[in-house]
Amino acid sequence: MPVALEHLAHAPSSAPLIDAAGLCSFLDAVPDPRDRRGRRHPLSALLAAAAAAVLAGARSLAAIGEWITDAPRWAVGALGFAPDPLTGQVVVPHPATVRRLLARLDGDALDAAIGAFLSARTARTREPDTLRAIAVDGKTVRGSRTRTTVAVSLLSAMLAQRQIADKSNEIPCLPRASGNAPTNTTSRST
Repeated sequence: MPVALEHLAHAPSSAPLIDAAGLCSFLDAVPDPRDRRGRRHPLSALLAAAAAAVLAGARSLAAIGEWITDAPRWAVGALGFAPDPLTGQVVVPHPATVRRLLARLDGDALDAAIGAFLSARTARTREPDTLRAIAVDGKTVRGSRTRTTVAVSLLSAMLAQRQIADKSNEIPCLPRASGNAPTNTTSRST
């Protein structure tokens, strides 16, 4: 499952379908990796359905595909799937289609779109002039090291995730990832 969708899993949501439908306008910025020929479903609808599945509790690509298959047709219609012009029924993609699409997506673009959505959602509920806590964590991607390359290390900070050079310490990479210099940095090992 893409890391960006995992951010949604930790976001409080009382109505997964409404939140996923609101995410559609942000998902339009994600580039579509599919070939122009053969596109049956809009990218924003596929990603919104995957987001709704995660918000509803799906924790794997297989679970996301199952949720989309089992979702009521009015729900997937609300997420942007168009009805078939001949039958009038809303057709959803096969779970393998969803898995292949999520595997090919630009992770940074999806992360930026979901981050913008969560920031906009948080901005509506926050009081002005309040400080916001930022969690920072670094991870090394398992299985990414080869004989010729070092392991890929990622830095997650404030709804964003960026690749960093190495895992020596995440704190020096924080200003580059967030676009701002930190005012107070304390490192805590977990």
